[in-house]
Amino acid sequence: MKFLLVFDFDHTIIDENSDTWIVRCAPERKLPNGLRNSYQPGHWTEYMGRVFVYLGDNGVKEDEMKRTMTTIPFTAGMIDLLGFIGENKELFDCIIVSDSNTVFIDWILKAADFHKVFDEVFTNPAAFSSTGYLTVQHFHAHDCAKCPKNLCKRKVLKEFLDKQLARGVSYTQIVYIGDGGNDLCPVMFLKKNDIAMPREGYTLEKKISQLAQSLSPVQCSVLVWSSAIDIMSYLKLLIKE
Repeated sequence: MKFLLVFDFDHTIIDENSDTWIVRCAPERKLPNGLRNSYQPGHWTEYMGRVFVYLGDNGVKEDEMKRTMTTIPFTAGMIDLLGFIGENKELFDCIIVSDSNTVFIDWILKAADFHKVFDEVFTNPAAFSSTGYLTVQHFHAHDCAKCPKNLCKRKVLKEFLDKQLARGVSYTQIVYIGDGGNDLCPVMFLKKNDIAMPREGYTLEKKISQLAQSLSPVQCSVLVWSSAIDIMSYLKLLIKE
């Protein structure tokens, strides 16, 4: 009996968007209009690349970025939830699939001592260049028309499950916890016995309910959460069964 917990990161584990939080490091804590308006839909990673160049050009160093990022608050109840999962690791495999980047997620999880809760983190690879600039790359290439160019979360989930199956690991149930539009693609991949947990009032919840209204509902069960305590209550029921 093993369960797979799949977490998004921004607005799910943390209560903010890590990519927009970093702007607090910019001069006057804001970006010039030209840079802000340069974002094109589906090309967020490229946009963030330009933001990191701007920060580097303005002398923002790694330690300042790290200090800023580790002040992001966790979502209500999330510290309790991650503590609970950590205490029950024999029952739960736990992964993050996020459109953030390896540097930000690593900093935040390690500062709060939660990195051991997660078996794997799938996100855009990032690193500091020899000149001290943060650089970010696409996670992978894919041919899913629904997802941003750099990341299809369904593809990540499917490949992870295939790899686990090859190692002899299969899951009683998958619990997918997220908030954003790019979480819909993997949620639509879930089976009848799985459960999607969209955050209340966020895009994923709205998109799931639109699908139900247009009579093409998702196959899995849906349970909305507003505090991570809601998620913990569900997991406690699961392991009692």
